[in-house]
Amino acid sequence: MTGADSPLAALGQAGVSVWLDDLSRGRLESGSLARLIAEQHVVGVTTNPSIFAKAVAGGGAEYAPQLAQLKAAGADADTAVRDVTVSDVQAACDVFRPVFEASGGVDGRVSIEVDPRLAHDTAGTVADARALYAAVDRTNVMIKVPATLAGLPAVTTLIGEGISVNCTLIFGVDRYRAVLAAWAGGLVAARDAGLDLSSIHSVASFFVSRVDTAVDAMLRAHEDPAAASLLGTAAIANARLAWQAFDDFRAGDLWSSLSASGAHVQRPLWASTGVKDPAYDDTRYVVELVARPCVNTMPAATLDAVADHGRITGDTITPHLADAAEVWARLAALGVDYDAVVGELETAGVAQFIDAWHDLLGTVSTALAG
Repeated sequence: MTGADSPLAALGQAGVSVWLDDLSRGRLESGSLARLIAEQHVVGVTTNPSIFAKAVAGGGAEYAPQLAQLKAAGADADTAVRDVTVSDVQAACDVFRPVFEASGGVDGRVSIEVDPRLAHDTAGTVADARALYAAVDRTNVMIKVPATLAGLPAVTTLIGEGISVNCTLIFGVDRYRAVLAAWAGGLVAARDAGLDLSSIHSVASFFVSRVDTAVDAMLRAHEDPAAASLLGTAAIANARLAWQAFDDFRAGDLWSSLSASGAHVQRPLWASTGVKDPAYDDTRYVVELVARPCVNTMPAATLDAVADHGRITGDTITPHLADAAEVWARLAALGVDYDAVVGELETAGVAQFIDAWHDLLGTVSTALAG
């Protein structure tokens, strides 16, 4: 369903910005992205190394001319990957420019991630983020920085320099609180440096469905029959607990001071919202995480599912905060170690993006050698 009465329009009216978790040159050149903006209320795009690896591997014809030019110029694989991905992000930023301007810079954003091999290197992340920001050269770009322990001080530095940041790969509530502190610390530094806080934007990408994948596997192997009743409950409860942390931050003195200085709040962004288990409703990680203000970045299949049959019923987070805490109390009673789950997911997430980056480098290396 499209138009003003569609579920995607209702999401926007409820305070959820609809972003697409996908980008490719084919989508840009075909006009598909522009149509999603015009017809499906999409107001932003996120990318990651896995998305670019699939795009370049599957879109040989679209990327061939640029890769041929890079080959003729003697570019190596790392240089070519940077040029190709930056070109796609620049084009997407240009497509989203009217949305960016109409929203006062809140939406119309396109995210591009630093080299994932730098996830545990603070100085390297800062340097790469600065280089990416300069290379894209669009005010509506967001630089994605993984919320690893090494990434947190990088977030503070970049925000302090006025660079808008998407803090990504967040799985646990304690780490999310650390992200809020890192972002706020950057805003304080930016204010002290005389920068205009109203020009700095940030989102915190809290991953959802992977938590169910991990916890459900543990529950299915559990001897206690009560475990079955908790299948599919962990991820949404976890995200709702993160929202509680967001609410707590907004109620504090630091945010009051930053807001008075013109700052925009760092919105929670629900990522990994594609359903991995076909037994579950394919819109659940969207319709169960509605509140104002947040972002939901959806793979194309999830976007289509929500547009077709998503039921938007208003705020589905704040009325269930106590229930969310109860879910995790029950999981803990069954021996599910929260810190271990989210720690392992972060480790796996970083490894997945590094593997995807290597795949991308391999695809581009083959094209340059051909």
